Amino acid sequence: MTITGYITGIILIPRFVNQHTTLKICTLLGLLFSILIILTNGQVGILGISTDISIWFIVLLGLANSLIWAGIWPLAIRGLGKLTKIGSSLMIMGLSGNAIMPMIYGYFADISSPKEAYWVLIPCFLYLIFYTFYGYNLKYWKLKNDKTLVETN
Repeated sequence: MTITGYITGIILIPRFVNQHTTLKICTLLGLLFSILIILTNGQVGILGISTDISIWFIVLLGLANSLIWAGIWPLAIRGLGKLTKIGSSLMIMGLSGNAIMPMIYGYFADISSPKEAYWVLIPCFLYLIFYTFYGYNLKYWKLKNDKTLVETN
């Protein structure tokens, strides 16, 4: 499904839909598929293959994930000007989350079950949804007098 998402993105973006809209759709689908992986069960036969329905939601998660990075990148480096190279470098270093989350998933899969361990994706997708719909517009945070953080645009 990931390859299908890449090919669809090549065909549709930006001719028919922009990257930001695609990012919104993909993050919402990612959250939906993650929840469905956890909450659904039961055998289903699709394309001659009989398996638990949650496996098909894992497959569909690849479709949702395929265009997320391509949508985050332009939002994150937008307006950096001469700091674009440093911002891009920090984004690449941020990919270490892709190395850490599988270990966290593995830990929870060991102590509960592989299916229940997909709970680790929920906060990740919730943050991505926040960033996609609102957070990308934040320029900086500052402290109020009572030491609480306040966002400013």
